[in-house]
Amino acid sequence: MNPPADRAAKMQKQPSAPLRAIPSIDELLNRPRLAELAEKAGRALVTRVARSAVADLRARMKDAQSADANVRSGASSDDNIFEPAALEARIISGVEEALAPSLRHVINATGVVLHTNLGRAPISEAAGVAIARTATRYSNLEYDIETGERGKRDVHTGRLLAQLVGAEAAIVVNNNAAAVFLVLNTLAKGAEVIVSRGELIEIGDGFRIPDIMAESGALLREVGTTNRTRIRDYERAINDRTRLLLRVHPSNFRITGFTERPSLQDLAGLGQRFQVPVFEDLGSGCLADLTASGVSEPVARASCDAGAGIVSFSGDKLLGGPQAGIIAGKRELVEKIRRNPLFRALRVDKLTIAALEVTLNAYLRGALDEVPALRMIRMTAEEIHDRATKFAEQLRKSTQEGVRVEVREGFSVIGGGSTPDQRLATWVLAITSRSHSAAELEECLRKTKDAIPAIARIENDSLILDLRTVLPDEEAPLAHALISALAGPLV
Repeated sequence: MNPPADRAAKMQKQPSAPLRAIPSIDELLNRPRLAELAEKAGRALVTRVARSAVADLRARMKDAQSADANVRSGASSDDNIFEPAALEARIISGVEEALAPSLRHVINATGVVLHTNLGRAPISEAAGVAIARTATRYSNLEYDIETGERGKRDVHTGRLLAQLVGAEAAIVVNNNAAAVFLVLNTLAKGAEVIVSRGELIEIGDGFRIPDIMAESGALLREVGTTNRTRIRDYERAINDRTRLLLRVHPSNFRITGFTERPSLQDLAGLGQRFQVPVFEDLGSGCLADLTASGVSEPVARASCDAGAGIVSFSGDKLLGGPQAGIIAGKRELVEKIRRNPLFRALRVDKLTIAALEVTLNAYLRGALDEVPALRMIRMTAEEIHDRATKFAEQLRKSTQEGVRVEVREGFSVIGGGSTPDQRLATWVLAITSRSHSAAELEECLRKTKDAIPAIARIENDSLILDLRTVLPDEEAPLAHALISALAGPLV
């Protein structure tokens, strides 16, 4: 048998080397680089990738032979795949790809604060620390330290939520769609829920309110029209089978013009007369008044103050916390919902509770800037202008001739299915290059291998970056990625 070195040399010298010239798996794994890799990544994984690479190489060589062609004929760019060094490199690349995390840190330079595709609201550093501490230690998740008996996981967030929302009690499930489903299933299964036709909305990924109602077992009773529903429409529809009056906040769309719907206070008054509770799905969920920042969105406390028996909203949108669905309201109703067997299937884990507790504590202390999403929303155009100007100066000093960097007026949006017609004044960086198109620069930033991927947008043949959604410690890696993209070859 030829030693590995001789066999490798034979492969390199003979482009049409027979299949027997391919090194065995053991010979490959004895090569220094692969042996070292096997120590770090595990021999089983490296062996599996090596077998796959060799099988693919054999298939390619057989195809070439069956076509009565030289192994090196055809696309010249693929010639080196038949060389031992290339095979080794392919195995190393395969192992690295197998071990690389799919979920990665990206820089959001789009100006969309609650970017659904990028994970919506980033949680605070303190919330991240709480997650790490809770994940790596035991905790009193369902243990009452005072009594030494079993406790409930709701206590860690329930008290804070009730205080902030102005409710008697609150529980948490895994998202707002789950919250809506659980409320309807608990309070109206097999009975009627009255809702305005103008509020039968579709939320993200094709989930529609009528579909959620149907799955919950509640029976939909539509009233009014798409653009106008009056209090008497609800009153006429109430009957012995009515269990809930549902009000859905149109957080992801707006109907303007000839429109009308009763106030929540009027609807709650009607519910009290007929002893039918009002359930308001607030959608994006807002605990702080953001009107000073140009954002008009109902605050959850106002709904409870107006008489809603139950409200629900998301945790990872305007609240600025982890993904969660908040259910708050009258204690009797909340306790009934909590006793539903489905609550256990939809409840959140200890990591969500840890992050949510820290986020709610920031609200309680009035430290809104500790919540990243709120800090971004509350940032003034002047503050962003200062950041953008300094960033532009840095880029101009570090980029070659033919690159134009401008600071322009623009607008940011909240995103995440909230405040659809509201914009935040901002200043953006507009970048053009004689040697790279805007689309090429955008792709370079997104596909970068030696930096944190950055997501930007394109407008009028310019690459647009909005620093509102770029965290302060992300500016340096963003500048590095940009400078590399503007100076280097295309991806």
